[in-house]
Amino acid sequence: MCAFSVSAWLACQAQTLRTRSFRGIASTEPQLRLALLSEADVEPMPRFVRDCPIAVRYLRLFEGLDWSHFPDRLPNRRWPDALPLASFAAAYLIGLDQHMPSIGHLRQYLVDHPALVWMLGFPLVADARFPWGFDAHASLPTVRHLSRLLRTIHNTRLQFLLDCTVHGLQTSLPADVAFGRCVSLDTKHILAWVKENNPKAYQKRSERFDKTRQPKGDRDCRLGCKRRHNQRLSDDDPLPTPLENAVPANTIAVGEYYWGYGSGVVATKVPGWGEFVLAEWTQSFDHSDVSYFFPLMADVERRLGFRPRFGAFDAAFDAWYTYEFFHRDDDEGGFAAVPFSLKGGHRKTFDAQGLPLCAAGIPMPLKFTFWARKGCLVPHEKGRYACPLLFPEPTGQVCPIHHQRWTRGGCTTTLPTSIGTRIRYQLDRESEAYKLVYKQRTATERINSQAVDLGIERPKLRNGRSIANHNTLTYVLINLRALQRVRQKLARQQQASAD
Repeated sequence: MCAFSVSAWLACQAQTLRTRSFRGIASTEPQLRLALLSEADVEPMPRFVRDCPIAVRYLRLFEGLDWSHFPDRLPNRRWPDALPLASFAAAYLIGLDQHMPSIGHLRQYLVDHPALVWMLGFPLVADARFPWGFDAHASLPTVRHLSRLLRTIHNTRLQFLLDCTVHGLQTSLPADVAFGRCVSLDTKHILAWVKENNPKAYQKRSERFDKTRQPKGDRDCRLGCKRRHNQRLSDDDPLPTPLENAVPANTIAVGEYYWGYGSGVVATKVPGWGEFVLAEWTQSFDHSDVSYFFPLMADVERRLGFRPRFGAFDAAFDAWYTYEFFHRDDDEGGFAAVPFSLKGGHRKTFDAQGLPLCAAGIPMPLKFTFWARKGCLVPHEKGRYACPLLFPEPTGQVCPIHHQRWTRGGCTTTLPTSIGTRIRYQLDRESEAYKLVYKQRTATERINSQAVDLGIERPKLRNGRSIANHNTLTYVLINLRALQRVRQKLARQQQASAD
């Protein structure tokens, strides 16, 4: 790097910085530089920063983030941290963008580019030997300290950056664009950095996939199934287990099992502009897909300021509350496009009043209701519906189809009383509107492809908090890149209109 003179402002601070250690530097000076980073203006910066193309590049990339209001102090903490955590978050975003394999590589990259150290707001250690006036190596925390910060920083601070990107997209996209009107949700498996996930590491099969034997390399990861192969889609499909020449069930490969975590992400697609992340959440791998629904949709509604009208999901989210969440009674309507899962038995039909029809096509009256609180994700009210020929009073008629339960009190069925139950069975999955919404599910797949390219699938980390923070920053970077593309496209359109 060529030698350049430091600005007059930095020169005035040089004498003070010469005699202070890392911990003794006043916190105001880093905050001033972070404020300049929020403004994305290179003019007030020293010349050696303005002339560094890498520093200018990341200054433009971070333009959508409000660094000056980054929550360096949580509500339950009286004093902020000694090191500005915004500086660390920005540095780690650079490491992700540069595909750095470790914190050590990231730190060396920052040492090689002192303009980044100044721009990111790290407390400076003055040194007259360097033309820029400080020692980049001494100004940066150690590798161990940077790794500890990734593990200890609260995830809500990094979620603030994701809030900023979503707000930046809302304000940057044209007003006639339906941003966030249709969303999709999907999960991504993340493999823990343990020997149990290494097929070349010798281990008994019973020990490798024993959920009671926690891997020593990561105490937070859990065993989960990525894909199952033992489900029948229809009666015509062959049985997963042979009726003759039976073999022990533990010798049949019925799925792909890993120790690790799961990352749920909600994305929205804007035709002509791209796909954007609205929310993300990381859990251990033993949680079901539907457990991501309510936390993620709450974050989406908070960030957008309204509830999306349409949603696209895979069959794992075929539940009454998914349909109820998107149901609207107004003229514009709204629904969730979810494939029907046969796990609930045959397809039920309803009359105009919402009563289920029995096998003979007669509406079944409601006998009683109760609350289901065990064995379900969401406590909800269920209704018990009885045979219409026997309840509330016997009619004297005989079941026209001679149902097998006619002699034992007639047929019954139990269903949630929510309107989402009826929508689940009555949704027209062959309509053009359904197919158009369901196509939006590919937005999460493209987001996950970008996340895999950034190393989300196999992180070299060994605890849950580090992996959760790594995932949040990964999706922040994906949104920052998308926001930069949006602004570049708008600039080209303005230039074309001006010409």
